[in-house]
Amino acid sequence: MSDDTREKVIEVRGLCNRFGPQSVHENLDLDLYRGEILSVVGGSGSGKSVLLRSIVGLRRPNEGQVRVFGEDLSSASEQQRSLIERRFGVLFQKGALFSSLTVTENVALPLIEHAGLSRDDAEHLAGVKLALAGLPQTAADKYPASLSGGMIKRAALARALALDPDILFLDEPTAGLDPIGAAAFDQLILTLRDALGLSVFLITHDLDTLYTISDRVAVLAQKKVLVAAPIEQVAETDDPWIHEYFHGPRGRAAYTAATALKEK
Repeated sequence: MSDDTREKVIEVRGLCNRFGPQSVHENLDLDLYRGEILSVVGGSGSGKSVLLRSIVGLRRPNEGQVRVFGEDLSSASEQQRSLIERRFGVLFQKGALFSSLTVTENVALPLIEHAGLSRDDAEHLAGVKLALAGLPQTAADKYPASLSGGMIKRAALARALALDPDILFLDEPTAGLDPIGAAAFDQLILTLRDALGLSVFLITHDLDTLYTISDRVAVLAQKKVLVAAPIEQVAETDDPWIHEYFHGPRGRAAYTAATALKEK
């Protein structure tokens, strides 16, 4: 299906983000299509997390427009914005779990605060979300400090899924995980996308993740989206950073591994 006929769930046009005299984004355009996994990559300081925060409403851009489900967030009323933002699920870097709450309580919190469920009902539903995220039942009553890095990621994913979002935002979800744990997390994202019909906006530097689960890859460079296309097309883009990133030793290894996996 061509991009022209696919439904856009996020449209970013002419986005500018500045911090004092420093400009991070200038006239940035990007789309996310329904049901796709879009991976966003870029060098340090290219503004990947700033872009995510601008889309989910945690930062107001200096200029430009962000439309989600056809609604312009800058002109939407507070009530409209709240309804739209409830359709987001966000997994922040390092999980951002509340250290004073158990895993179950972390996942139940948005169900209590935003869905108005009782504590008992919220914690019951939280158990379902934890199972979806692949966490063992033994982790439910633990505090974040006693969890491994992989378990923290899965607990944070369960919280992101709590309100049955349409769009899932993932900020470096496999960072800090061992290769086996990262591969398992990648497959979990694929499974959830297919089972729940999610659209996924994914920030990552993990080349294995890019080759394994991305429908398209967007490269942030020169304060804009340099290219957004299937990874094979992106890898052949004539740009020094892209060439070094995708054709260096790690890029070649990730490509070889992904190709071997597809041939099985």
